[in-house]
Amino acid sequence: MIPFNLPPVTGDEESFIQQSLVSSKMSGDGPFSQKCHQWFQENLNRQKVLLTTSCTHSLEMAALLIDIQPNDEVIMPSYTFVSTANAFALRGAKIVFVDIRADTKNIDEEKIEAAITARTKAIVAVHYAGVVCEMNRIMEIATLHDLVVVEDAAQAMMSLYDGKPAGTIGHIGAYSFHETKNYTSGGEGGLLIVNDSDLADRAEIIREKGTNRSQFFRGAVDKYTWVDIGSSYLLNDLSAAYLWGQLINAEVINNRRIELFNRYVEAFLNLENEGHLELPNIPDKCISNGHMFYFLLASLSERTQFIEFLGSKGIMSVFHYVPLHSSPAGLRLGEFSGDDVYTSEISNRLVRLPLFYNMTNDQQSEVIDAVHEFFTLGKINEKE
Repeated sequence: MIPFNLPPVTGDEESFIQQSLVSSKMSGDGPFSQKCHQWFQENLNRQKVLLTTSCTHSLEMAALLIDIQPNDEVIMPSYTFVSTANAFALRGAKIVFVDIRADTKNIDEEKIEAAITARTKAIVAVHYAGVVCEMNRIMEIATLHDLVVVEDAAQAMMSLYDGKPAGTIGHIGAYSFHETKNYTSGGEGGLLIVNDSDLADRAEIIREKGTNRSQFFRGAVDKYTWVDIGSSYLLNDLSAAYLWGQLINAEVINNRRIELFNRYVEAFLNLENEGHLELPNIPDKCISNGHMFYFLLASLSERTQFIEFLGSKGIMSVFHYVPLHSSPAGLRLGEFSGDDVYTSEISNRLVRLPLFYNMTNDQQSEVIDAVHEFFTLGKINEKE
């Protein structure tokens, strides 16, 4: 069986975990957390980056940081993971969903302004499949209407927009180190990227259970105490040790994923030219990290047949998000602004193929052959 995903393993993780096991500090902000923080500070050119227990928690911290209150409104795409909405709904916000673009599956930046009201507090830009949203336009809208922009860059570490790393363009950014992502901290983990200096100190306090404990350990205060709301969002140092084994190989992992992505594209160009499927689109401003390979099929029924066919060949393929605005919680906690032209239609047609760092060329060739076989058999059946 070729799985849809396997967590990335470089071979360096085990030795760092062993080092952490015998260290004097295995809790948050230990030696490996500090190494990871320094790596992100240097590579993102940001002074405040904070490892967290998940991207979900990074987004929850973002909602706290920007002081989301009951009845505030937050604009985001419906085609996203539940955490994008949950983080703000937990603070009492009303979620306002807007349609996505047909080409990138990202939020349609030209539909945002129509969704803005006097209660709008923030825009959440979700970088689907590691392709960054049209951030110049989104920031322009946010500045005009005095709104905060949060980048849900869970899938987009190492992706670029106009030469800028994903997560560093809005006021706040968030990465995921879940085992399904390009880089993992041992199964779960995340990063909060604070791009607004006014929010930096408070972010540290919220992350440390609402205390100024981090300032105390730096010697900035003579004792620490409870100063704000917060929770325990620190990643343990064992997980940071695993992540460090990934970060020192970040370019190797990134290059391999892009290689696998491009190999899929090249293999299926003829199928797109023949009208069987629609391949992903990456705008000229964007450099993708090869997080995900998907394509669109003709219909929901064809996608169902496709997934069943690949399954019969021992290959796991999957569809992706059910639009949040059609879910029970989405119907209760939000509303869709404007028309749903693409969100539901794309959700019904999109299928994802296996793509992971340790995937072999032979495994990928097996997937490619199975995809071609599906359409070859389809043509035969049409003739019959």
